This record gives sequence, C-alpha cells and structure tokens, in this order.
Amino acid sequence: EGTYPLPEAQVDRFMMKVLVDYPSEEEEFVIVERVTGDPVTVSAIASTTQLAELQHECRKVYVDPSLVQYAVKLVGATRTPAKHGLPDLAKYINFGASPRATIGLIEGAKAMAMLRGRNYALPEDVIDLVSDVLRHRLVLSYEALADGLSADQIIHKIVHKIPKPDKPMAHERHNA
Repeated sequence: EGTYPLPEAQVDRFMMKVLVDYPSEEEEFVIVERVTGDPVTVSAIASTTQLAELQHECRKVYVDPSLVQYAVKLVGATRTPAKHGLPDLAKYINFGASPRATIGLIEGAKAMAMLRGRNYALPEDVIDLVSDVLRHRLVLSYEALADGLSADQIIHKIVHKIPKPDKPMAHERHNA
C-alpha cells in the first residue's frame, strides 16, 4: 500500500540526494521516441577493471587540509549552528548531518575535480555539491516547516556564513 520513509540512519547512508526536475518538452519527446522506437544496441563503454582504475585515480586527487577543515565546518554548522555564528538556525534543525556527510563532501569534491580535469580539489567543488550531500541528512524542526524553510535554504545560509579557506590551496605541487 505504498512506500514508507526510511529511518534517518538509513537515509544517511546515501551519499547524495539529487533533485531532478521534469524534462523539457523536447527532452520528453526524445525519451518517448527512444523508449517506443526500435531497440538500440547497447555496448559497454568501460570494463569493471577500468572502473576500478578510475576509482583508484579518484582517491589520489589531492585535497588540502584547509579544504577538509572547511567541509568539517560546513557539516558542523548543521549540528551546532550557534558555535558557527548562526544562532538563528538552531531552532530550525533538530538533527544535523553526521560525519558521513563530511566524507561524502570530500569524496564528491575529489570526483568533481577529476571530472573537471584537475588532480586537486577546490572549495568550489565542495560548494557545488553541498546541497546534494546535506539536504537529506538534515532533520528540520516543525518551526522550520511552519516558517516555510527548506533544508536547501538552511544550507544556503550556512554556505554564505562559513568562510572558504583563505590560504592558497597547496595544489601547485600536485598539479603534474
């Protein structure tokens, strides 16, 4: 008779919650044509060995300690907003994100950097993923719901309050 929401501990195991909007009319047309048309021959574009090699390469992407600290502060602000200069947010968050969120931010930043052709991560890589990594991990209060605040709006406030690393990222020695 339907589905039930997962408990927070299980939801936390998902690295991201990506919001996907409806396709445009043009995109939907292409989807319908592909699904209802002649079958397409599918072939592998990468072997399991190649995928494992990509994962190994992704692990080697450099992350400056200041960027790890930035991710720790972003996630920490969801647990103790007042400690991070956001006392007004405390009433809106019943439970903040766990350390899995910080791990997800750093792993995601490494992958983002690799996709962008770099072997080092930047603050922008973290910022571009922060909503996807955190939105499903915040348990908002009834007050947040009553005030019409979403997890994304709260995350936006956190990102704008927590300063990005101010020292130069030490990627020069890793930019081979």
